[in-house]
Amino acid sequence: MASRDEILAFCDRLLDVDLYPDYGPVGLQVTGGPEVRKVVCGVSASLELFEQAAERGAQLVLVHHGLFWKGDSPVVTPFLRDRLRALFDADLTLAAYHLALDAHPEIGNNAFLCRELGVKPEQRFADVGWGGPIAKPVTASDFAERVQRLVDRMPLVFSYGPEEIRRVAVCSGGAAKAIGEAALGGYDCFVTGEAGEPTKHAAKEAGIHFVAAGHYATETSGVRLLAARIADEFDLEWEFVDLPNPV
Repeated sequence: MASRDEILAFCDRLLDVDLYPDYGPVGLQVTGGPEVRKVVCGVSASLELFEQAAERGAQLVLVHHGLFWKGDSPVVTPFLRDRLRALFDADLTLAAYHLALDAHPEIGNNAFLCRELGVKPEQRFADVGWGGPIAKPVTASDFAERVQRLVDRMPLVFSYGPEEIRRVAVCSGGAAKAIGEAALGGYDCFVTGEAGEPTKHAAKEAGIHFVAAGHYATETSGVRLLAARIADEFDLEWEFVDLPNPV
């Protein structure tokens, strides 16, 4: 058993959260019981995740996408009420780490994607992503197959770059607008989670390969790696709840 507040302070330090101003509360979002024996993690806050966390005996729920976002209505709607009730009834603490978890050089979503795709995270890209050379130049089709094996889904590919991919920029989630930055930065390929409507023409006109591997699929690693780090540090149980999303 460990202190909730000590765990949250550990996460804040590990992720350097002050370096990454975010679109919602970072870290603690809903206060539950003061002691933690088990951590359940998932990509996004949802009623189903909270119910499963309670069923699995957790005291702390760790997510990448939290409940509260800047610009949202302050009104507690029926679905938000149900989510909060699930947390309150089970005395669950909810903590969310968004941009800081994307950005972390070791356990972050983008660092993980780079490692698994054979990309050396040489320099920052789009504030929280990474870019660098690929270990061995590959064709766009071979690289797309590599992405597919990693995320276990067929990526959306706009293949308008050079014959061989030598430099890759990676920024998980919904970062399609950064395609211009990737092209101007001299990258042959840009990997993110999802495309926007203008993305196809942007890729074609910029002469760059674009790979959308899924918003959810590109952001499952960070919360798992963070939960595992917490478990090691505080000798706790942890579990990832996979609630796949086709987006």
